[in-house]
Amino acid sequence: MKNHRRHPPAPAHPHRRHEPLPWHRPKAREDEPDVDRRVRAILESPSYRQADQDVEFLNRDETRGVRLQLDYQKAESVLQRHGIEHTIVVFGSTRIPEPAAAERILRAARQAHDAAPDDSTAARRVAVAERVLAKSAYYEVARALGRRIGELVRGSAGMRLVLMTGGGPGMMEAAHRGTFDADAPSVGLNITLPHEQYPNPYITPELCMRFHYFALRKLHFLKRARALVAFPGGFGTLDELLCMLTLIQTRKVAPIPVVLVGEAFWRRAFDADFLVDEGVIDAEDRDLFWYAETANEILDGIRQWHESNGTPIATGGPG
Repeated sequence: MKNHRRHPPAPAHPHRRHEPLPWHRPKAREDEPDVDRRVRAILESPSYRQADQDVEFLNRDETRGVRLQLDYQKAESVLQRHGIEHTIVVFGSTRIPEPAAAERILRAARQAHDAAPDDSTAARRVAVAERVLAKSAYYEVARALGRRIGELVRGSAGMRLVLMTGGGPGMMEAAHRGTFDADAPSVGLNITLPHEQYPNPYITPELCMRFHYFALRKLHFLKRARALVAFPGGFGTLDELLCMLTLIQTRKVAPIPVVLVGEAFWRRAFDADFLVDEGVIDAEDRDLFWYAETANEILDGIRQWHESNGTPIATGGPG
């Protein structure tokens, strides 16, 4: 029958049809008795999986480039969607808890040593626990810093400037806890590890991301950074600190403030004077960072650095 319509027909449904197409159902059993088994074997074959839904395929060595791109792009999309332009990045040991927890750890270590006074390992654990308790004062410094950053976020900077950390416990938790106290958002960048781990509970949920690659995580730490604040820490903290100092030293990135919190700790853990004396860095490289002890010293120093540099902490509003 010819179509004699003089007006546009109703739009077709985006998914349903009145008459199914030939591939909407498998071959008829009357024509192929073994059709169910054969079609099921095809549908269940790994080769039939759609590429972007095939986790086994995506985890193969030859698709690493795709995974690298995805690791970068997902976090970038989240940060852009929330309007985050700049960050103050805080690092520090995951092993330094809040003072009350450090005191509990020390009490337990002393009790274990009292039960085995000749055990050298128990004695060492007491000594380490005492030093951790002393450094737990920095938990409160990091928390106060987070609070001040949070107040800045809620004020003139809006979502343009936020706190960012690796999202773990210890010093990072303390900084997030401060922004949480100030009812302000903060970003945590977790990493997938062979053993189970959890983000700290004070990160803004929609701003907590998990990476597969350390390199891509590090890229996001540095991309928006307006300052790096390093509290006492171990390998991870040293890794991020030395990476940033190397990039600034070589001018691969524009210089930013680098603050080492806890001068007594850092002068032993990272002896820049020794490196200068040994001729492996220049004297001017010591000016790429400075020491601080309190939250006010840290943030006021960052502000002063940016004022001297002519760069507000957060663009689009008062620094």
